Amino acid sequence: MFLDGGGTRRSVSPVAPPGVYAPQEDTELLAGALSDEPVPPGAAVLDVGTGSGALAVAAARRGLRVTAVDVSWRAVCAARLNALRAGVPLRVRHGNLFAPVRGESFDLILANPPYVPAPGGASPPRGAARAWDAGGDGRLVLDRICREAPALLRPGGVLLLVQSALSGPELTIGRLRAAGTKAAVIRRRRIVFGPVVRGREHWLRERGLLSGSEDKEELVVIRAELPL
Repeated sequence: MFLDGGGTRRSVSPVAPPGVYAPQEDTELLAGALSDEPVPPGAAVLDVGTGSGALAVAAARRGLRVTAVDVSWRAVCAARLNALRAGVPLRVRHGNLFAPVRGESFDLILANPPYVPAPGGASPPRGAARAWDAGGDGRLVLDRICREAPALLRPGGVLLLVQSALSGPELTIGRLRAAGTKAAVIRRRRIVFGPVVRGREHWLRERGLLSGSEDKEELVVIRAELPL
């Protein structure tokens, strides 16, 4: 179902065709952080790696001017269709992370990037796996966001990013602070292993990313603000 700005659900399910990341617990956690963020109507928002567009639609429902970006053409089409079905304006662009919006700036950036560590992570993921596989340490996209997102924020602008504890939230916070923002974890949630983590659970334990007793994954939302 469509998420609203408060992390709750509407009666119409967003379209998420095969190969497009459908709203899950991480989407809901980030939507809750979005609902708490005091963004004025008309503010410029970027939803990078939009997937089905669920978060972009939630932001647009608040009267925000939203641009959604995804590297997958299927996701671009799904986001456009879901905005149409929700009756909200949404600018959707195809491209890799921030490339389609170079030279622009935003009051708020939303990011639900791939963050699951992957065996054989030296090779870039392909197909649907681009939505979750993120290199051997889970930071293939996270580190790019830490480097590039602060430069797209307006003074006082905010980045809201969701990731797994498996991919080093402390590294994300440190790198965002090094880029000049004030960054901290603002939300946490423990969830049962989804199919991706469950499918590589043995490998994650061998790598020491999961302890022998852990049976849940922690998700966190990190908020980074560029000072005025």
